[in-house]
Amino acid sequence: MIGPDNEQIGVLDTQEAIRMAQEQGLDLVEVVADQRPPICKIMDYGKHKYDESKKEQRARASGRGSELKEIRLGRSTKIDPHDIQIRIDQARRFLMEGHKVQVVQRFRGREMAHKELGINNLRRFADDLADISKVELEPRWMGRQTSIVLAPDRSRIESIKRKAEAAKANALAQAEAEAPAEADDGLVEVNLSENQRDELERLDVKRAEDERRQKNPVDAELDALLGD
Repeated sequence: MIGPDNEQIGVLDTQEAIRMAQEQGLDLVEVVADQRPPICKIMDYGKHKYDESKKEQRARASGRGSELKEIRLGRSTKIDPHDIQIRIDQARRFLMEGHKVQVVQRFRGREMAHKELGINNLRRFADDLADISKVELEPRWMGRQTSIVLAPDRSRIESIKRKAEAAKANALAQAEAEAPAEADDGLVEVNLSENQRDELERLDVKRAEDERRQKNPVDAELDALLGD
């Protein structure tokens, strides 16, 4: 029998084992039945089943989350370098999401006599993505095509994500730190406006008088004669 803390208790009578489990408020569970005597363990069977179901759920979720994505380098080795770069960027997105990537290079006609051209294209993929992946399957041949499989390097990807989050947090902190400085600039502008208040008021009075003369030139003339 095995105790609740995985300690080996030894061979016990069945009734004695049941009594020990009950005294601890636990269950006596047979874990290996095809052995003589069978191996039993004292445990919380309900908690054990719950933990097992959680492990199965995580395993299923992990299996669904990771897929094998295929990227084809056209129908020939004569693919433009720019088009290769587009496919490399696409593969990088797949790898960052946790997917494996199979890169396929096809050969047409007499290109089979220069297999190194296609291999070089695949090597470029592996080299450009070495910062987040590793080659799981080296180039293998199937008829007139060859392929490699890249698997995500999870530790490196997590490191990159952490650095990106840290950079984002620093940028937000810097923006918040600069906000008071912008407010201070606004106060300076207000102070300058107060220093020029007299001049602004004089201009406002003159503007109002000009508008009044334009609307009522006779009244404005009378005001000027009467000294009002």
